[in-house]
Amino acid sequence: MRIIKTLRKLGLHSAIVYHEVDAATLAVSMADTAIALEGSSPIAAYLDAEQIIASARRASVGALHPGYGFLSESAEFARAVASAGITFVGPTPESIELMGDKIRARRFVQRAGFPVPPAAVEEDEPETFASRARDLGLPLLVKPSAGGGGKGMQIVRDFDTLDDAIAQARREGLRYFGDGRLYVERCAEKPRHIEVQVLGDSFGNVVHLFERECSVQRRFQKIIEETPSPALSAELRKRVCEMAIGVARSANYRNAGTVEFIFDGHEFYFLEMNARLQVEHPVTEMVTGIDLVAQQLHVAAGHELTLSQSDIVSNGHAIEARLYAEAPEREYAPTTGKILMLEYPECEGVRIDSGIVQGQKITTAFDPMLAKIVVHSATRGEAALKAAHVMRQFVLLGCETNADFLARLLMDDTFLSGQIHTGYLDQNPHLAIGQCGSDLPAILAAAALLTKPVRDSADAVPKLHAELGKWRN
Repeated sequence: MRIIKTLRKLGLHSAIVYHEVDAATLAVSMADTAIALEGSSPIAAYLDAEQIIASARRASVGALHPGYGFLSESAEFARAVASAGITFVGPTPESIELMGDKIRARRFVQRAGFPVPPAAVEEDEPETFASRARDLGLPLLVKPSAGGGGKGMQIVRDFDTLDDAIAQARREGLRYFGDGRLYVERCAEKPRHIEVQVLGDSFGNVVHLFERECSVQRRFQKIIEETPSPALSAELRKRVCEMAIGVARSANYRNAGTVEFIFDGHEFYFLEMNARLQVEHPVTEMVTGIDLVAQQLHVAAGHELTLSQSDIVSNGHAIEARLYAEAPEREYAPTTGKILMLEYPECEGVRIDSGIVQGQKITTAFDPMLAKIVVHSATRGEAALKAAHVMRQFVLLGCETNADFLARLLMDDTFLSGQIHTGYLDQNPHLAIGQCGSDLPAILAAAALLTKPVRDSADAVPKLHAELGKWRN
């Protein structure tokens, strides 16, 4: 839906592929052309590169945008798209191969002169891998080379669990990425996760669109992203943004990408580069006013960037909160159900990116993210307050969500002070538990919404009971 909106704005025709279970989604209805894919499951269909490319050729498309996941970082897919005579909206296959392999990317940026965390790479000397990992000292982070989204990563706080963590990371690396290669990094106790949005073209031009802070995470999955980072001075911001440009320029990077760093309060260490559009890109768009998808299309069409670094200015503060189908009070267990009622609050400076509709069934087939609530205000405090207000006004009945948890988190004193780090939620479990079930704010908001049109009518209470009865069932 995000991509189609920009295509519409630019007057371009859109085609979308879909599996039959997604036939009734908003994205399919929005596209000018919709093409059904065959597959035993949605995932099988959306990973079927040959079928997708054949569908694109039948529809005579000129360019293919891979979205955020699935094949978006597959060099093989990007190469096959180009071989079919279709423009791939993203980096070159060579850049994807370089940055998609974390071990290779790590070595590349180190040779280019950028700092990386101390690590032990298994393939350097497999027989001494565990002992070299122990030499790094505790705590440790075991990572699959081809990993992404935190999948397969294991924290080790006791050397007795190291062998089990290595075995588990290898299994998950093979399961998710078909690649069991591993490396181990020394894990900083309270690091901050800072990433920089970059844009490059085929003429050697690279610009940054400032940083995003993504330190509020659970299980290595981002929950809240914001820009600018409350941890960075103007000098530190300039340093990390220039490092990101340096990494991208060294890799001859084209199109949109994100260079991610770990920040220990003094130094930035290269973590990885995501060779695609990031899920959290709306916060960057909110403060810069630049449509990143439009920029992707412009560069993919072979044009030179029209933006110079001096043209890009950050105004105010933006926060993105991810609404998940999960129960934080039950260790973030995934939740399912049919959406019986869905109402988005309307507020100035608020953008909601979502593809769900009332009546839709939420399953565990995909990532649990249901919507992204993005707010923009003059200051960080105002943005946090507005985001918490939106979370409390958001009505979604029929499937438990983390809305109440997000509202608590955004108003937590530690968060408001800016003293966050990647272990913040683990060290503050009370935020997940809260004072009530996660559906109560939605029920109260729904009650207000339902009774407002008939406040002076005897029908108000029966109507409310009927709606809550649907939700309870």
